[in-house]
Amino acid sequence: MTLKHPWLTTDAADMPTIGTPIDTLGGLGDVPGGFGARLSWARRRAAAFRPEFASTGTPDSVTTCDLVTLPYPTRMGLFRASRAIAPFVAITNRMLVIRWTETDGRRRTLLFEPSDVELGRNTPYFAALARKFPAFVQSITVREHGDVPGHLRRLGIDPADVDYLLFDHLHTQDLRRWIGVTKPQADLGGEVEAVFPHAKVIVQRDELVAMADLHPLQRPWYQPGTFDDVDPGRFLPIDGSVVLAPGVAIVATPGHVMGNQTLVLNTSTGIWASSENAIAAECLTPQHSRMPGIAKWSRAWEQEIVLNANTLETTAGQYNSIVLEKTLVDVSQQDSRFLQFFPSSELTPMWTNPGTSPTFTHGHITHQTTTVPA
Repeated sequence: MTLKHPWLTTDAADMPTIGTPIDTLGGLGDVPGGFGARLSWARRRAAAFRPEFASTGTPDSVTTCDLVTLPYPTRMGLFRASRAIAPFVAITNRMLVIRWTETDGRRRTLLFEPSDVELGRNTPYFAALARKFPAFVQSITVREHGDVPGHLRRLGIDPADVDYLLFDHLHTQDLRRWIGVTKPQADLGGEVEAVFPHAKVIVQRDELVAMADLHPLQRPWYQPGTFDDVDPGRFLPIDGSVVLAPGVAIVATPGHVMGNQTLVLNTSTGIWASSENAIAAECLTPQHSRMPGIAKWSRAWEQEIVLNANTLETTAGQYNSIVLEKTLVDVSQQDSRFLQFFPSSELTPMWTNPGTSPTFTHGHITHQTTTVPA
């Protein structure tokens, strides 16, 4: 079989990488036994990493930017647990802007989940979903809050100063406008000049390799053809978990996809984790959920978390990864029943979706050091 974009496998092993490996979270693949043994491993290692990570310090600032609210199947977002009559929930995709200062005084900027919402609509699953609903229904259920360049202008950040782009995984992503291409793109009107001329995309090497030959369960969620003409030099593959900066870590959380990863932040309110492994903070403490069916299902089946499950690549692995996230983070200062897990796509109340209004939402992460270098 000829791979459509062979650079994903032929060059991935030779690409430069970044960050300091987290030994405490390494070795999952060597754990003897089954998924139960790996679950115990995740609890122990995450608990051990908490003080280690907190000692690295904090970034200069963390800012949240809303991108789009859109419908998502309830059976996927609240996997097996929901008894809501609504077939869809609403989720809000958000970007985090993280800034820190290196030891040499240079400021760095990382964008977490900077999705190109317009091009993301071409994802096979969402494109098929859109075809089923007339325009007036879409106008009610889809709300765009702002785009990536617009948010950066509001924050006074020059796109040329953005160093890194990071996604928990590459579902729905089309990065051509962000990082440029090696030849003209017919569907984008020809030449494409990179919005972020210096930014590198940090991604798990496992996901890059997997995208070269997608499984049928994966195909509805990726746009692999959009990677054919991007420069492989714009990627920084990592293997597992790394500390990127003071109070900034990327932790491997496989399951939702093979190369899933979680952004972990140490802030003025403690440790946060952000990914799409779950769509609501209450999915990590479902016993406190007031949504129909969630708490009862959790008790009946002795499940301590509720998955966001669309691809179901490795369900037990994703469960273990959420428990790792759950163990890493601190309790919310707004409500001690919930944890500082910030879904990159967060469940959002909407009148069109009865029975799916979250019990609790974070809405944003805000962090600012007392003195931020100019």
